[in-house]
Amino acid sequence: MKRRLLAILLALPGVSAASAQDRYQSSPERRLVVEKDWGPWLGPFRAKLVPSLMQDFGERYLYAADDAALPPPRPGEQRVVFLGDSITDLWELGRFFPGKPYVNRGIGSQVTAQMLLRFHQDVVALKPSVVVILAGVNDVQGFLQQETATQIETNYEAMADIADRHRIRVVFGSILPVNNYTGNATSMLEERNPEELRAINRWLEAFCRRRGYQYADYYTALVDDHGLLERGLTTDGIHPLAPGYARMAPIAAAAITRALRTGAARPHRGG
Repeated sequence: MKRRLLAILLALPGVSAASAQDRYQSSPERRLVVEKDWGPWLGPFRAKLVPSLMQDFGERYLYAADDAALPPPRPGEQRVVFLGDSITDLWELGRFFPGKPYVNRGIGSQVTAQMLLRFHQDVVALKPSVVVILAGVNDVQGFLQQETATQIETNYEAMADIADRHRIRVVFGSILPVNNYTGNATSMLEERNPEELRAINRWLEAFCRRRGYQYADYYTALVDDHGLLERGLTTDGIHPLAPGYARMAPIAAAAITRALRTGAARPHRGG
């Protein structure tokens, strides 16, 4: 595409190679800039992260060695891959699902578009029976890219399509509630509108029902009377503490059991 655009510019009278290159790079269509102060911690983290994302936006390098070293499932083993962001990454699967062949493929700060890019490597290639997907809260924040709810939902659908194609049963976890009850969570509701999170969850639950996937409703188990993440379950307004994961674990386990009981996954037909 870049070569084609440069070729078109060079074909115009009086346009040199240097001026064509300059026009291409300064084109308004390629200069979408969103100015925002990400704060004293997220700002430097984001600045450090962006250069590596220019090389590998999906961050597939992070689990490449672990994926290569993981042997195929043993005969009869029902492997489950948990795919997600930091909420999944921090979930100690061995502690909450002892003895289960569950594989954690969570990466902090990731959005659904990144998970889609690494879905083949970090899920399909590991040959699981089930994938548990928990994603979307960072998309709403806009930390890496600006996305509408429809774009987030499209990424959910694309991941599910790939899983269907490879006969992997699908469990989608609801986005967790957030809160602003502590000093380090004061901006949480501004960055992640609770109503937007609930709206995406409603779409996701309906999508699972329509497609025959399992929906793990973590939200209902963690929300308080104010529609926010229960105070004692987090210190930063977004990441669960051990008691939060303790509530989530049986919900995930039940959804996985239901998924395994549905028989071999089949490619969907529309919808």
